[in-house]
Amino acid sequence: MISLSVVFLVGGGSGFVGRELTRLLRDKGHEVTLISRQPGPGKITWGELESQGLPPCEGAVNLAGENLMNPLRWWNESYKKDLFSSRVDTTKALSRAIAASSSPPHSWVLVSGVACYKPSLTAQYTEDSEWTPFDLLSRLVKEWEAAALLPEDVAKTTKQVIIRPGAVLGRDGGAMKQMLLPFWLGLGGTLGSGRQPFPWIHVSDLAGIIVHALEPPADTPPSSSPQVFNGVAPALNTNYEFTKELGRVLGRPTILPVPGFVMNALLGSERAVVLTQGQKVIPKRTLESGFQYNYPDLTSALKEIVN
Repeated sequence: MISLSVVFLVGGGSGFVGRELTRLLRDKGHEVTLISRQPGPGKITWGELESQGLPPCEGAVNLAGENLMNPLRWWNESYKKDLFSSRVDTTKALSRAIAASSSPPHSWVLVSGVACYKPSLTAQYTEDSEWTPFDLLSRLVKEWEAAALLPEDVAKTTKQVIIRPGAVLGRDGGAMKQMLLPFWLGLGGTLGSGRQPFPWIHVSDLAGIIVHALEPPADTPPSSSPQVFNGVAPALNTNYEFTKELGRVLGRPTILPVPGFVMNALLGSERAVVLTQGQKVIPKRTLESGFQYNYPDLTSALKEIVN
């Protein structure tokens, strides 16, 4: 357990997941320093990180990255470039700062995504599943996670962790923020066929997994390879099940499906695949680590969000 009050460094801490993580860490009595594009109290900028080095901290987390589902941006080459640079460059900056530090943190956590696993109606993926890039988003995950790797001598003292979350659900951001109004109005429906798997996690559980991963290494020295945890709920659901349960919790009909070709036209096919296809992702190692979910099933998660 993290017992004494310690300092944690969080890149992307002002975003949806970052706000929840910061709140949880501070509720536990810890100090949090955010890495931000803008200076301010309790913050350092990415430029300061690169020029002045890593400030003293016990753990570092990177959550930074351009929103994949930003409704205000068209899917074009400029946007794709921003998706890569906002994730890969910030991760490289943090990993280099950790490697150059005279007193590196005991834990370094990167939050990436499940897009590394190939969509399938039948295959099941655990943290031990092997994968190779097959499309734009899986290539992004490959570069992103590679950017986090520490030199072998630093990895002997700093625990490296990668968390791969599914769709993050919460009332203050992510997909739910855009979905609640149409569903309230009775305009919700399945996306594409609705049969595609829908890996998801409640934002408070994702923050909990990150805090769990920040725990100091056990007595045994850290591995030179990162520990990987699938940041998804243990329930396996489809888009149809998610849609019907959200409608039920809201007391609204869900009778207006959105065809796949409409999603492709609105979002671009490379981006729409996140919603129209999916993977059965199992948090095998997350459960084995002893993490306790607050919201292990859709009903409990959606009731908390709606109520």
